[in-house]
Amino acid sequence: MNIRLSIRRYRRALLVVLLSVVFLFAAKVTFASPEGGSHGIPWRDIAKQAINLAILIGVLIYFIRKPLSSFMKERSELMRKSIEDASVARAEAMKKLEAMDARMARLSEEIAKLNERAESESAAEAQVLRDTATTEIGRIRAQAELSGEQELKKAVAELRQEASLLVSEAAETLVKNSLSSQDQERLVKENIEKIERIV
Repeated sequence: MNIRLSIRRYRRALLVVLLSVVFLFAAKVTFASPEGGSHGIPWRDIAKQAINLAILIGVLIYFIRKPLSSFMKERSELMRKSIEDASVARAEAMKKLEAMDARMARLSEEIAKLNERAESESAAEAQVLRDTATTEIGRIRAQAELSGEQELKKAVAELRQEASLLVSEAAETLVKNSLSSQDQERLVKENIEKIERIV
């Protein structure tokens, strides 16, 4: 269909060109002054020239028709092949575009998955850090409580020791002041007997 249209267009263009040449030639011959000086129209000369032009055009058409036809066929075949190549290239470009769109969709999904994984990993790490901190705080508290208890026990023991020393000093002072030497001897003997029984 396209080949026929292009051949028709070329034929019409050729016909228009040839008719234009004929009219221009005829106009030149019509308005040219004859040699004799009369202004009459030389119809015989015009007819001869028109016949010569028609023969020339016929010969040109006869000899140019086949090369022009083959040129037109080649041209139309080349155009058809170019259109087919363009459609194939367009189809390939569309496939590549679809593949790139699919890849971009996959990339956005992968990025979303990576973001989710990073968020979950960071949440897990934060939980591990919280757990570790809680454990460490509990260990430090326990250690502090144990250390406090030990310090308290030590302080209580020191206070008891100091209190017992003060009590013994006070008792000794009291005993010395209130007991006579005979009472003191008697107490010493009783205590020695108690110690001997225990041992």
